[in-house]
Amino acid sequence: MTSAAPALPSFPSPLPWISAEEVFARVDFERAARAIQRDLRAGLDPATDFSRGILDLTAGQLLLMPTQSSEFVGVKVATVAPGNPDLGLERIQGVYLLMDATTLSPIALIDGTALTTLRTPAVSAAAADLLAPATVEHLVVFGSGPQAWGHIEAMRGIRSIGRVSIVARNQERAAALADRVRAGGLTATVGTADSVRDAQLIVCATTARTPVFDGALVPDDSCTVAVGSHEPDARELPSALVDRAQLVVEDIAVALREAGDLIIPIGEGAIAADALVPMRDVITESVAVDHSRPRVFKSSGMSWEDLVIAAEVFRAG
Repeated sequence: MTSAAPALPSFPSPLPWISAEEVFARVDFERAARAIQRDLRAGLDPATDFSRGILDLTAGQLLLMPTQSSEFVGVKVATVAPGNPDLGLERIQGVYLLMDATTLSPIALIDGTALTTLRTPAVSAAAADLLAPATVEHLVVFGSGPQAWGHIEAMRGIRSIGRVSIVARNQERAAALADRVRAGGLTATVGTADSVRDAQLIVCATTARTPVFDGALVPDDSCTVAVGSHEPDARELPSALVDRAQLVVEDIAVALREAGDLIIPIGEGAIAADALVPMRDVITESVAVDHSRPRVFKSSGMSWEDLVIAAEVFRAG
C-alpha cells in the first residue's frame, strides 16, 4: 500500500494580480509620496535595507530587489533595457511579488513597471516637499519618458506649478510630453538646457551619462532631483552644481556605491563624502534644509521604497 503524497503548501490560486491600471487607480502620486514620508517618520531606516542585486545582461540589466517590513515581505524583479524605447517598449519592466511577513505566503503580484513609475517620483516628491522653494513658478524636466511624466505629476502633488519646460534629445518625444502635460491643465513647452536659469525645481530623468546642463546657471533657491542613473560612472548633474549644493540621498552607503552624480565629483575632489545627508534626516527634520544654496536630491532607487508603495496599493484594494 502506497503512502499518500505529502500535502503541498497552499496560497491563493490564482494569485491576485494588480495591473498597471489598478495600481494608479488605487494610489495617486501624492498619496504615494505621503506614504514614503509617513513610514520614514514612523521609524523606517533605509540604512537597514537589503542590498539589491544588479546583473549585467547582453541587452541591459536584471535587478533583484528584496526587502521586508513588520507586515510584508516583497521582491521586485526588474529589467532595464536601453534599446526598448526604439522598439516601442518600456525601458524598465518588471513584476513585484508581495508576501505576508509572518507566514511568508505570497499574497499578490503587482505590475512592476507601474510600481516603479509610481514609486520613483513619489520618493522624489517626498524629499522635494521639504527641499523645494514654497513657490514653484517654473519646473524644468530633463527627459521625455514615463519617469519624466511621473515626476511632473508627483511634483504637482506637493506644489502648485506655474509652468513646465521639457528638455530632451528627442524633440518629437519632448513635444508629445508637453502636449500631454498641457492636456492635464498645466502650461508646458519644449525648452533647452538653459531653461534652468530661472527654475525653482529641476528634475533629471534621462539616460544621459554626462551632465545635461550648466550647473552655474542654477539659482541658489532651487531644488534639483536626479533619478536617471544608478551607475557609478554615469551622471546627469554637473560638478558646478554639486559642489555648491546641500546634497540629500536615500542612503549614504548606496549613494557612495551607485550614484555617479556624487561619486564622480568626490573623485574630482569637488565634494567630500561626509557632505551627504540621508533623506530620512531631512524628512524627520533632524537636519535643517539650507535655503541659502541649491538643494540636490540624488536617488538611485532602493528596495524599501517599492515595498512602501506596494503595501499602500495592496491595502487600498
